[in-house]
Amino acid sequence: MELPELLQLFSQCREESISGRYISPDFITDFVSQLSSDFTIDTLGHSVENRPIHSVVFGAGKVKIFIWSQMHGNESTTTKSMLDFFHFLKQKKDSDFYKKVIKNCTFFMIPMLNPDGSKNWTRVNANEVDLNRDAQDLSQPESKILRGVFDAFKPDYCFNLHGQRTIYGFEETGKPSILSFLAPSADVERSFTFSRKRSASIIAHIFKNLKEDLDGNIGLYNDAFNNNCVGDAFQEAGVPTVLFEAGHYPDDYAREKTRAYVFAAMLYAIEACSETLEYDISAYKDIPEHSACYCDVHVKDEDRKRGIYYVERVEDGEIVFEPTALEPALSSGKFAHALLDNASAFKLP
Repeated sequence: MELPELLQLFSQCREESISGRYISPDFITDFVSQLSSDFTIDTLGHSVENRPIHSVVFGAGKVKIFIWSQMHGNESTTTKSMLDFFHFLKQKKDSDFYKKVIKNCTFFMIPMLNPDGSKNWTRVNANEVDLNRDAQDLSQPESKILRGVFDAFKPDYCFNLHGQRTIYGFEETGKPSILSFLAPSADVERSFTFSRKRSASIIAHIFKNLKEDLDGNIGLYNDAFNNNCVGDAFQEAGVPTVLFEAGHYPDDYAREKTRAYVFAAMLYAIEACSETLEYDISAYKDIPEHSACYCDVHVKDEDRKRGIYYVERVEDGEIVFEPTALEPALSSGKFAHALLDNASAFKLP
C-alpha cells in the first residue's frame, strides 16, 4: 500500500481521545475493556505497585507477531500508535490491506508493559529498574511477564516499541532523527544470523516506503550486543526482533506527526512479516546511524550558543517541559530544534 493511503487510514483510525504525550494506566485499562469481542483481553499480571498489565490478542493467522510498548514509562508515542492500530483492526476489515496482510497474522500485544513508570513518567519501573536491561536477571514482575509471553506464545516476530529523546540527529546533514530502527545483534560479533537478516529485511521494507516522506530523517541505533536488553535477548533466541523508536518531528513536541509515521511503519513491518519479504541486508546497512548531536534550543549568549535541553515531568496529567542546561555527556548539542536570542524569550512547547 502506498504511504499516502496508509496515512489516510491513520487519519480515519486515530484514537481521538488521546492527544499530547501522557497516557495514564487507568486510560489503558478503560480502553482495552471497551474493545469489541473481536479482541481477546486478559490481565497478564501486575506491576510492582499492583497495577494491571493487559494483553490484547487479535486474529488467527499462521504468522505470530508479538508487540509491546511503553516498557519505558516516558515513551508513549508508540503506545498511541498501537491504540490507533486497534481501531484499524476493528474498522478496516473490508480493506484490501486487511484481506491481503492482516488475515495472515495473529497478534499478541501489550500496550503498556510498565504502568508504574507510565504513571510517574519515568523510564524505569517502581523499583527504579530499567526493564530493558533486565532480560537476563528477570528481577522484576514486568520483565517476567514479558518473557513468559515470549516463551508461551512462541512468536515468529517481535516488535519492541520505544520512543527516543529529541537529542538524536545526523551529524553530516544536521537533520533530526524522526524515526529510528534497529535489527538487534544476536552475538558479540554482530553477525547477521538468520533471525537478524529477517529483522533487517523488515526495516529495509519500512525504510523503502517511508524514505520519500522522511528523506534523511530515518536512522539506525548502534548495534553493540547486550543480551540484558530484551531485543538482543530475543534475537539471540532466534526470533526476528525489530526495535522501533519514535523521535522528534520539527515543532511537534506532542509527537502527533511522528505517531502517524509509527502507525505506517508498523503496517509496513506487518506486511513484510506476512509476506516474508526479503531484502539484501545491504539495503539495511545503507540506512545511516544517528548520533546524539541535538539539543532543544540554542540560546545566543554573547558570542556563543548555549545548549538547552527540556527535562520532562508529569504534573496533573500533563507533561511539563523544563529548560535545563545541556550536559555534554547527553549530547554534543551541535544542532538545535530552535534558536532564541535570550533565555527570557523561552516559550515552552
